[in-house]
Amino acid sequence: MSGIQLSLAQARALQLAAMGLLTPPRRRARKADVLATIRAMNVLQIDTIHIVARSPYLVLWSRLGDYSPQWLDELLAEGALFEYWSHAASFLPIEDYPFYRRQMLHLEAAGSGRSAIRLASDPVAHLELVDHVRERGPVRATDFDHVDGRKGNGWWDWKPDKARLETLFTAGEIMVARRDNFHRIYDVRERVLPSHLIDDAAVPSREATHQHWTLAAIKAMGIAPARWVGDYFRHAGRVPQPHPETLVDSGALLRVTVEGLQHIAYVHADHAPLLRAAQSGKVVPTYNTLLSPFDPLVWDRERALTLFNFDYRIECYTPEAKRKYGYFTLPILVRGALVGRLDAKAHRADGVFEVRALHLEPGVIADAALAADIGDTMARCARWHGMSAVQISKTAPANFLPKLRRALKQWSCATV
Repeated sequence: MSGIQLSLAQARALQLAAMGLLTPPRRRARKADVLATIRAMNVLQIDTIHIVARSPYLVLWSRLGDYSPQWLDELLAEGALFEYWSHAASFLPIEDYPFYRRQMLHLEAAGSGRSAIRLASDPVAHLELVDHVRERGPVRATDFDHVDGRKGNGWWDWKPDKARLETLFTAGEIMVARRDNFHRIYDVRERVLPSHLIDDAAVPSREATHQHWTLAAIKAMGIAPARWVGDYFRHAGRVPQPHPETLVDSGALLRVTVEGLQHIAYVHADHAPLLRAAQSGKVVPTYNTLLSPFDPLVWDRERALTLFNFDYRIECYTPEAKRKYGYFTLPILVRGALVGRLDAKAHRADGVFEVRALHLEPGVIADAALAADIGDTMARCARWHGMSAVQISKTAPANFLPKLRRALKQWSCATV
C-alpha cells in the first residue's frame, strides 16, 4: 500500500476508531471489555481528582458506557494489570511489564532521576524497607504518616520511609498489589507479579523496547506523525528512536499523507483494513460522549488542535481568576467532532449532576439536534453516577440553555 492520502476528516475518523470512540457500544459492557479497552489504549492514566469521577473510571465510561468501576480494581488485584509510570502514573496491561522492567532496571522512568539519587545515597535503608514488607506483608502510604515528626500508628519511625516507598516503586522492587478505596496497597515484586515475569533474563533490549513503544503508540493513536509518538508513553521527545520512517520498509508501518497536516503520518500495519475503509469513506463517527481531561484523545494539546481544531488545556492547576472555562472541564464529543466542553461536578449525596457552564466551540451550530445529542450524553453520564437530576447554570451561547433543558426532559432526566 503506497501513496495513501486521507482528508483531515478521514484521519479523525481513523483515530476515533482506533481509540474506541467511533460508534456507540453494541451491548452492555462486561468485565472483559474493561481489559480489552485498556489493552487497545495500552495505557490508562491515573488521576485522583474526584469532581465527576476519577479519570481512569471516566475514560472507560467514555468508551463502554454503563459499567462497574469495581472491575478495574479487580483486574489490578487479579494481576491482569499493573501500575507504573508511563504517560504518567498509569494502569498498564501485564503483558507489557517486560518493557517497563527495562525502565525499572535502568531507572529511566518518569521521576527516576530523583529515585536514582535516593537509592544511591541510602541503599541500606531501602533494602531494609523491602525486607520488612517481605516479612510483615503489604503496606499503604498512610502507614508512613507522621505525628510531630514521628510515625503515629504503624511500623516505621521516620518520614523518609514514605519517600523510600515511592523510590522502591519506581525501581520496581515494590509494586501496587491492589487498591482499597483507591488507596494503593504495596507489596514486594515477587508476590505481585505472575511467576513467569519475575525472571529478568527475558527483559527485552533497550532497542527492542523503544521499537515496541514506537509501534504501540502509533497503533493506539490510529494515525500519527513522528512528532506525536514520543508523548504517548513519554518515552521520547519530538524525534523518537527508532524513527517511524525506518519501520516503513519492513512493513510494520504505513506512510500516509493527511490533508492540512504538515508532517507525514504513519499507521500501524494491523490497521491496514481500517485505513482502507477510512480512505473510502466507510469509517463514520456516530458516537456522542464526554471525555476525561486525561483521555488519550485530548491529552496531547497539539494533536487535539491539529486533528480536531480543539484547543484544550485542563485548568484545575490554573489559579481560579485565570480560568477561562472552569476547574475540571470535560470535552464533548459529538459524531466525530469536539464541539465544546462542560464544567461539571457530581453531587452524589444529593443525586445531582451539576453543569456549572457549558461552552460550545466557535462555529458550532447550537440547534435542537445538537442539544438532543448533548442532553442524551449528560443524562447517560448522570445515570451512571446514580443521579436522577441534571442542573445546568449557563451555556455559551446563552440561547442554547433552553434547548438543552428541553432535551434533558425528553430523555426523562429531571432538570434543577
